[in-house]
Amino acid sequence: VQLEESGGGSVQAGGSLRLSCAASGFIYSALSMAWFRQAPGNEREGVAGIGADGNTDYADSAKGRFTISKDNAKNILYLQMNSLKPEDTGMYYCAARHGIAADLLDGEYFNNWGQGTQVTVSS
Repeated sequence: VQLEESGGGSVQAGGSLRLSCAASGFIYSALSMAWFRQAPGNEREGVAGIGADGNTDYADSAKGRFTISKDNAKNILYLQMNSLKPEDTGMYYCAARHGIAADLLDGEYFNNWGQGTQVTVSS
């Protein structure tokens, strides 16, 4: 069971990035998955999640700017991030669990995690 993130980098405010999370060892279509981020000195926070049933949820800070999607054919989770702000800076982690997660933005409901990819947004 492995999750591997990619796509992080450094961008200026207003720019865009697309994060990817490749999964192996899962029945991918049965997964609930999410993106979390953690900035230095801050607690981990949920950014966006997509359930095994296709439902999505977004943190207020991400609504209207970020889009989460899941390609079940390729076993890849995406996070399209537009209009990036300096406060979006942090390490972004992909998380997964089999079946439905009661709260897609609460890390306690996920038991598989990737190593993270760094996103840095400069002003």
